[in-house]
Amino acid sequence: MEVDHDLVIVDEFDALAIEVKVPKPAASESAPAQGHARKSSLQAKLGLKRIIDDAFSKDRAGKYPAKQHAQKVAKKLGVQNGLIFLPGQEEKNYEDSDMGPEFHQRRYFFYLSGASFPGCSVTYDIARDHLILWVPYVDPRNVLWYGKSPSIDDCRAISAVDDVRYVSGLDKFLYTALAPGSTLFVLHPEQTPKLESTKGVVHIDTVKLRPAVDAARVVKTDYEVAMIRRANAISSAAHKAVMSRMKKLTNEREIDAIFRGFCTAQGAPHQAYPIIAGSGPNASTLHYDSNNEPLTGRQLVCLDAGAEWNCYASDVTRTFPISGTFTPEAAAIHSIVTRMQNECIERVRPGVVFSTLHLHACIVAVTELLRLGILQNGTAAEIFNRGTITAFFPHGLGHHVGLEVHDVIGPERLLLGATTVPKGKRGGAIGKREVLAPETLAVMYRDALATSADAPKEKRRLEKNMVVTIEPGIYFCREYIQAYFLDNSAHAKYINKDVLEKYYPVGGVRIEDCILVTETGYENLTTAPKGDEMLAIINESAAQA
Repeated sequence: MEVDHDLVIVDEFDALAIEVKVPKPAASESAPAQGHARKSSLQAKLGLKRIIDDAFSKDRAGKYPAKQHAQKVAKKLGVQNGLIFLPGQEEKNYEDSDMGPEFHQRRYFFYLSGASFPGCSVTYDIARDHLILWVPYVDPRNVLWYGKSPSIDDCRAISAVDDVRYVSGLDKFLYTALAPGSTLFVLHPEQTPKLESTKGVVHIDTVKLRPAVDAARVVKTDYEVAMIRRANAISSAAHKAVMSRMKKLTNEREIDAIFRGFCTAQGAPHQAYPIIAGSGPNASTLHYDSNNEPLTGRQLVCLDAGAEWNCYASDVTRTFPISGTFTPEAAAIHSIVTRMQNECIERVRPGVVFSTLHLHACIVAVTELLRLGILQNGTAAEIFNRGTITAFFPHGLGHHVGLEVHDVIGPERLLLGATTVPKGKRGGAIGKREVLAPETLAVMYRDALATSADAPKEKRRLEKNMVVTIEPGIYFCREYIQAYFLDNSAHAKYINKDVLEKYYPVGGVRIEDCILVTETGYENLTTAPKGDEMLAIINESAAQA
């Protein structure tokens, strides 16, 4: 899908900007940037039960759509026959121990099965369009010690598969199903089943399945959207619960405990990722998760936390003042990040190239940091083209959300294409999170301005039923800024070190929501409070305690 756009002069930026020419979504298609109507009482402001109940009412999705997912994968494979085989996760123990980690189902297996317990497998016969879930038989003696696993009837009721059978019959099935010359599609070589006997030569394909599943997973089914919406509702309510007790807390670990305990009480005991409750300078570390330092004398807490629901993730970040009142420096940075996020969310719709949203966030950041005097000695365009803004905004604007918090990317990354990162330069990805160096940002801007003939072909455009985060941030990590920017003459001249000293205590500000791309715009799945509503909850809860 092509999106009509213009490159226009922006007076305050003194540069070219990308202006997408599409109508704004209707009010019913998008959530207001600042959340919800405010009510007078504290109970109404918290509204924890209402928020969760509203989400529950929207996710009556029925059975897990395993068959629909299998058909999507087969379409992406582009073959007419063959057998897909995926084993589930087995229970594990730690080395030299009879105890093990909490069970975590393999996400590729879950996508085709909807089964989240150990010892299972799934097969899909592409030609017959037949999906079978294979489950272990549970000996009654094991029930005594470990309890029941879902029965065959339970699995049929939960997941839309064609059949459920005991895994003890899998070998016989494979012998029957794999005719001479047939192809068995597996994810990894080590996940190939033991084929002790076959009717003839069977081709084992370990290359095509993963990209096919990834491409299918990028665009969510309605059931998946419902699960992500529910995970966001619980997480948003948990953020409210933390805010409502914020003024009584003395340590980051209390924030962690309140958030985790609230989610568990709502039936969501699994976190989609380690909770980040970074106060003061800790908020400048993107993946800080020690969560054990005192709050005394610090300005802000960056709480990045999201629960899972039925294996589907949420990803929510709010940054708020520990005292209930922003310092002038913290208020200025929070306002910048709020503007970055609001303006990017408003631009979400099918066909938009996601990297242009990141560039817009960078444009806002440059102009605003110039206004504060943190950036200096150049026009906004000059500083932007140098990439110096990555000193303060070093990560991508967002990522896919689904069965993983940083979900699979499909054939194109949201931000960085195969030719985007200059050879030998910092940038690329840590896991599925995009990491931006100054040189990379410069190439992104060049690519955005290129004509259609010269533009990279691998740009990721948003599609209906994608779920992505919009998570801009401004950070003041002293070690990072000093090593890569203040010690580099190409960037140091644009940064006012004296003014910067006033902002190091802020640490960092990040605001993050999960955004569903709809047919004509977006829906914000995250309902955690922002702005004045957030501050009111922190302060009024303390007043009414």
